[in-house]
Amino acid sequence: MRIDIDSYREIIDTLTRNKSRSFLTGFGVFWGVFMLVALMGGGKGLKEMLEKNFEGFAQNTVFIWGQQTSKAYKGFRKGRWWSMDYNDIHRLHQRVPELDVVAPVLFSPWNTGSTAYYGEQKTTPRVQGTSPEYAKVVAPKLYYGRYINEVDMQEHRKVCVIGKKIYKELFKEGGDPCGKSIRIDSTYYEVIGVDYASTNMNINGRAEEKVTLPLTLMQQLYNRGNQVDMLVATGRKGVVMSSIADRIREAVTMAHFVDPTDEQGAMVFNTEVLFQMLDNLFRGVNFLIWLVGLGTLLAGAIGVSNIMMVTVRERTTEIGIRRAIGATPKMILSQIISESIVLTLVAGMSGILFGVMILQMLEMGNTEDGIVTAHFQVGFWTALAAALMVSLMGVLAGLAPAARAMSIKPVDAMRDE
Repeated sequence: MRIDIDSYREIIDTLTRNKSRSFLTGFGVFWGVFMLVALMGGGKGLKEMLEKNFEGFAQNTVFIWGQQTSKAYKGFRKGRWWSMDYNDIHRLHQRVPELDVVAPVLFSPWNTGSTAYYGEQKTTPRVQGTSPEYAKVVAPKLYYGRYINEVDMQEHRKVCVIGKKIYKELFKEGGDPCGKSIRIDSTYYEVIGVDYASTNMNINGRAEEKVTLPLTLMQQLYNRGNQVDMLVATGRKGVVMSSIADRIREAVTMAHFVDPTDEQGAMVFNTEVLFQMLDNLFRGVNFLIWLVGLGTLLAGAIGVSNIMMVTVRERTTEIGIRRAIGATPKMILSQIISESIVLTLVAGMSGILFGVMILQMLEMGNTEDGIVTAHFQVGFWTALAAALMVSLMGVLAGLAPAARAMSIKPVDAMRDE
């Protein structure tokens, strides 16, 4: 659609003459686009913030631990406490071949708080012991050093990986702590890594508050023999963990004389359910965002159409005279639709810019150690799609007024005058 300089000047002149109505109508489009962009960016940032709670966790993970039994079984009364052992790893691999990785975890006794020291600094950590396989299930975010390996396990090395909070409280001067020794209660450990994982999924404490030791060392130091407090497992690709949860419980309980149907006595927690809930939640949120944004944008476009209809009615004489001196219907159509597009585009682009500015401020407010923790900003293609949508709305909003303008006859215009 070609617009020459004179037509452009006429568009600006018309919008200026009706600036109060144009402002109110343009504000509707502005608000609609702003709402759409802001809601999309806000939904994206909120999703990142929620997903951060599960950062590092494989989506097909199960946690297995023993609790007080709720059913009697093979002569054992209900209410009995029991614990798993290291051999349960082999039992799970043999009886549930769909499992990929099975990692043991051992926690320090909950009633004996530990204190960590480095020089004059001290803090209260959560101590856990595990194997190198644990990193394949709950991925660490190593800022310094390395994770526990097989040699650490075999030689019962007194080494540890410390969480972010422990690092900041013990090593206030910063720098690489690897190779330095910290004391936990009466035992010294060499720091081999710093884990910056910040997941809020609490498994006997947050990741940033933990000190991780080799499992074999912790069993020895805490006199736990072959015991483990929890098993963490992932399934092979394509395996639905909920379909094998009962078999997992049966494989563990049979060797410890616990009823395989006792869901309270042998807990099997499936993170797959949490991720499905999160996906379903944001599928609904995205639908609501588009519904509200497009609804507001449509209301603005209807306002544009109404103001253009009033403008055409006020310019009946002018349009009739133009038709009398040779203006074609195509020229009238181009004029009205162009005015509608200019009005919606100016208001729409202003709404996009204002939305982007607000989202940028939100991102700046969600930083930690100079790193953005949640990205609220919409992408370039999303903004471009919003601009094209506004242009389309401008065309549609101008159709009815343009049809009205094309139907005006010179004789009727003179009579109206």
